[in-house]
Amino acid sequence: MWTSASRKLLAFVAGLSLMEGVWAVPIEPRENQKKCRKTTVVVLGGGMAGITAAQALANQSITDFLIVEYNGEIGGRMKHTNFGKKKDGSPFVVELGANWVQGLGTKGGPENPIWTMAKKYKVANEYSNYSSILTLIDDYETAYAEVEQYAGVILKENLQDTSMRAGLALKDFKPQKNMAAQARGFNALAKGMASTFLKPNDSRLLLNSIVTDIAYDKDSVTISLNDGSCISAAYAICTFSLGVLQNDEVSFTPKLPDWKQTAIAEFQMGTYTKVFLQFNETFWDLDTQFFLYASPTTRGYYPVWQSLSTAGFLPGSNIIFATVVERESYRIEAQDDEVTKAEALAVLREMFPDKHIPEPIDFFYPRWTKVPWAHGSYSNWPVGTTLEGHQNLRSNVGRLYFAGEHCSAEYFGFLQGAYFEGQEAGMRIAGMLGKKCKNMEGGCGEYKRYEALHGTTRFAEFSPLNGWDVSSFYVAGK
Repeated sequence: MWTSASRKLLAFVAGLSLMEGVWAVPIEPRENQKKCRKTTVVVLGGGMAGITAAQALANQSITDFLIVEYNGEIGGRMKHTNFGKKKDGSPFVVELGANWVQGLGTKGGPENPIWTMAKKYKVANEYSNYSSILTLIDDYETAYAEVEQYAGVILKENLQDTSMRAGLALKDFKPQKNMAAQARGFNALAKGMASTFLKPNDSRLLLNSIVTDIAYDKDSVTISLNDGSCISAAYAICTFSLGVLQNDEVSFTPKLPDWKQTAIAEFQMGTYTKVFLQFNETFWDLDTQFFLYASPTTRGYYPVWQSLSTAGFLPGSNIIFATVVERESYRIEAQDDEVTKAEALAVLREMFPDKHIPEPIDFFYPRWTKVPWAHGSYSNWPVGTTLEGHQNLRSNVGRLYFAGEHCSAEYFGFLQGAYFEGQEAGMRIAGMLGKKCKNMEGGCGEYKRYEALHGTTRFAEFSPLNGWDVSSFYVAGK
């Protein structure tokens, strides 16, 4: 999941002892594997979108649901790992994916729900101070305001999209960003949310359960799992990442309709890789969070480095990490660790020529493009994409609904995008099941979709019905 430049948040939940038992319930073996377990709603994926979808159902008193999760714990791309060693020999915890609260809220407007939850569940966090690198972009704030106004003109006059990423139409480009810095891992946020509607050892949470096929018709949805078991539900919410959908990790029976397949194929899944190094000492300035490197030959070659040894993060850890994205990210994820380590060290030695930089005592980076349950880090809109095309990406196919950050027109790539889309899918299905419609702006029931796409999106279509709540055209003047 992407934001404008970095990623999301991290976590710690007070009183996790109550929740510990929730995250380890395998599917029980069945004598008759052809007899499917029945439920009203099955939620596929236990990331942010899946958990908020289930929470929305529970809030509407719909408790007959199952959550099916590939991994051994919930959280999705909010994933952490043990790395390096403390003085006592125990490991540090570093976040491999989402660990940023991107945008704490708009002045005078609503607060980011991720920030609200981070405070509720006592997520340890630290404000990320970009002042150490902003000297290169002092004029950006003014330029961005002009670009945002121009985006409003484009929408109002129905002009062709420009090459600027569609996400620049969001309200605030330069929000405060808090980075999680906690020992329990950022997915404690998802666990905290789940604890509000799941009991310890809740049989409705199925971990280590891999979906192989999703069969749907006008009456039900049947989920086949890799252990031979199956689940039959009245409705399903698929929160798999765009990368999973694009790489055919799961089959659909029948195949998804052309309008849906086209939408899935036309959007992009990006990647964002953190390269972690721990040294036996901190040779960089402890008062500086961020360092920039500009390669004279290769764009995006280990460009941004962040110290975790700084106060408020993991002081004394001697850990620093580089952020690599897109083409360079794909490249390093395809090569051996030793090659990547040598490249990173060469960059550090060029950045700090007067320092002796030894071999790291620990080194690690994830390979998001190779993970079968992710196939990348975040979604992105290609140049020229229309809102109609994106609406088809988020639209349901009969009783099969979809949610995730890639389904958010406003917050694609953001953690709050997954939050809002999961919540909306849950509320829509609750409406289909006869509950009171609480999604008044977007509506309840089925999503709007487009069998045929237009060259550009009509001005009137920028509305909550198409997943668009914001409004650069208001900036441009209505």
